Amino acid sequence: MNKRIEKFLNENKIKYEAVLHKKVFTAIDKAATLRVKPKLSGKTLVLKADKDFVMALIPANKNLNKEALKKVINVQRKKSGQTRIKKIDFATEAKIKKVFKGAKIGGVVPFGALWKKIIFVEKLFLKEKFIFINSGDYFQSLKISPKIFQKLPDCFFGSFSKSK
Repeated sequence: MNKRIEKFLNENKIKYEAVLHKKVFTAIDKAATLRVKPKLSGKTLVLKADKDFVMALIPANKNLNKEALKKVINVQRKKSGQTRIKKIDFATEAKIKKVFKGAKIGGVVPFGALWKKIIFVEKLFLKEKFIFINSGDYFQSLKISPKIFQKLPDCFFGSFSKSK
């Protein structure tokens, strides 16, 4: 695991279990490889909200509802006195490489604080005892309690995923 990620986990007292597995590039493949339900496998999405970059974490068995996420972002922005966003879309791979230094495409760790970015976490995860998230490596995932996101700065929960 990347030393920067390990340091972040330790500094924030995040309990985790590093789980080795065969090389995977998607959350749905991660779930199949680990033999867990897809709802327990998180996929990290990087999006461009107007001129800002934000992250979202949703279950592997769901798709992103961009309009619902836009509403969740705007509620958060209103509370912090920021202007509403008008447009939201997926970030390009080139932008992800540029803005999220050190992150691997398809392996972005869902800790926005590592890049001074806000992350929105699907609240469905709060029903689960544990979930599997990216560790920054295609051969390893982190098994964590989704409740740890409630303790992290710049992390907000909302409902913004939809059935595939």
